[in-house]
Amino acid sequence: MNEAKPVTVNAEMMWSNLNEVNRMSGKFQVDLAQLSKAAVEALEMQGLNIRSKDGQGSYITCKSSHPIRIYDTDGAEIQGILVGNGSKAKAVISTYDWKSPAGQAGRSPTLLKLVVTDLIPYSGGAAEVAEVNLEEAL
Repeated sequence: MNEAKPVTVNAEMMWSNLNEVNRMSGKFQVDLAQLSKAAVEALEMQGLNIRSKDGQGSYITCKSSHPIRIYDTDGAEIQGILVGNGSKAKAVISTYDWKSPAGQAGRSPTLLKLVVTDLIPYSGGAAEVAEVNLEEAL
């Protein structure tokens, strides 16, 4: 495919592993979800496969071998904050082509810039569970 021009999309950030490697993929990654129809069309024109699932709508997963840097709307880098699901962002996305040693090939998205426009800090997930005496529970 021809050299792709970067695409800017608005998205919701889901399952952000920006500063810590995702245990499943071994990469830093973030799902960019709730993509608009126009964003889906623009990304498909770049040769990307767009996935869809309940709760995320249309989305792509951007992965990196390096921590993913995020910025606020003033251009300052955001550091030391874990980003929670549903945070809104504007992402500049390009693509890269890859080939595996096994002969597989494909095109994947790469983040050129990620600006968080509405930050929901990650607070640790589920509420703390009180200790339960197993004998009493049975």
